[in-house]
Amino acid sequence: MTHTTGAAEDYLKTIYAHTEWQPDLITPSALALRLGLAPSSVTEMVKKLAASGLITHVPYGPLALTDAGRLRATAVVRRHRLIETWLVGEMGYDWDQVHDEAEILEHSISDRLLEAINARLGFPAHDPHGDPIPFADGTVLRPPAVLLAGVTVGYTGTVLRISDRDPAVLRELAADLIGPGTEFTLAAALTIVLADGQNRLLTTAAASSIWVTA
Repeated sequence: MTHTTGAAEDYLKTIYAHTEWQPDLITPSALALRLGLAPSSVTEMVKKLAASGLITHVPYGPLALTDAGRLRATAVVRRHRLIETWLVGEMGYDWDQVHDEAEILEHSISDRLLEAINARLGFPAHDPHGDPIPFADGTVLRPPAVLLAGVTVGYTGTVLRISDRDPAVLRELAADLIGPGTEFTLAAALTIVLADGQNRLLTTAAASSIWVTA
């Protein structure tokens, strides 16, 4: 496997995550924005990743992972999501607190410790936010899903995944007892009825962060 630094792994993981739940490829400018880096810095790393055979890229065009790049990206994603699951399940963290910790630990723990964590957790299929945890061989079992913001009134389904990009949204949904596995019916725009009959009025940000059964 091509050796990659922690910084390169962050690039690959971000490129992978961008297309995990929607088909549009990420552009260098969008990648720079997501990583909080200067476009010039991103341009240099993109060139290195392309030269290493981890991404395909034409000047000013979008970025795509090669097979090798995808395998490396899913390995990092696997680490990140297993660590998040461990922090919530074993260490008492809330689901809005784990991302930054996992960002640090994913580059430092050994494969042996990672697999021990996986076994300790009972080989979980997804992390606390509902994102699938890739297998060691890079296989990802991702169920069909659509954004809650895109379904029509009367839709009945189950929450599959909630984006962890905004911790405030995660705290809001936790307070409303909404998470992966929550069954609901969309009663009106931004209003859902839970299985126990309780109504929940969502913010636009929350509705745009929830993925549900397709």
